[in-house]
Amino acid sequence: MTGKLILVRHGETEGNVAKILDTRLPGLPLTERGVAQAKTFGANLSTPPRRLFSSEALRARQTGGHIADATGVKLETLEGMQEVQLGDLEGLNTREAHETFQDVYHAWHFGDLSQRVPGGETGMEVLDRYVPTLERLRDEYLSDDDSGDIILVSHGAVMRLVSRELASVPRLFAANNHLDNTDTIELLPHTDGTWECTRWGRYLPPFGEETAPTGDDPMG
Repeated sequence: MTGKLILVRHGETEGNVAKILDTRLPGLPLTERGVAQAKTFGANLSTPPRRLFSSEALRARQTGGHIADATGVKLETLEGMQEVQLGDLEGLNTREAHETFQDVYHAWHFGDLSQRVPGGETGMEVLDRYVPTLERLRDEYLSDDDSGDIILVSHGAVMRLVSRELASVPRLFAANNHLDNTDTIELLPHTDGTWECTRWGRYLPPFGEETAPTGDDPMG
């Protein structure tokens, strides 16, 4: 069996608490609770990952650093793995701003990747900067037997969008089910070049379209 690509949402941040749309690098730091979440995640890993990566965002690097301390695996940062860029909505915490992003984000999940967040990215632009790096990680570290898992600390909205596209997760499930801090999406590569989603937060497959929504905070 080959290893999995494990995408980890970073620990809680000051922006999460205040519901601030915080996507521009370097971004806000972890809270004390976020630090504790990251340390717990690392301590609970039964086996150290083969490699450990994070986005360049401060919150992801801090989370990855605590995982590195717990596992002894060096943390490496990767370009292009940051959250969906929200442009004109950056730094806002209003209901209107969140609803504006949600409307665009749900459109992406249902196939219209051309819609653009005001002043920010389209869904296709997000995929174009993110997916090639995942494919490179797959080719370099997940193509041989017993290779061990790869961990990438990243961000909730981009993780969900990319994983839905790569692993054909049901659209309504992906659109409705956000990830809590330090939740994971686990992707298993197959030899035919496809990916299989084997975990989405607290859910295991099959992922049902009828699953109830789990909150309104996709960001981070």
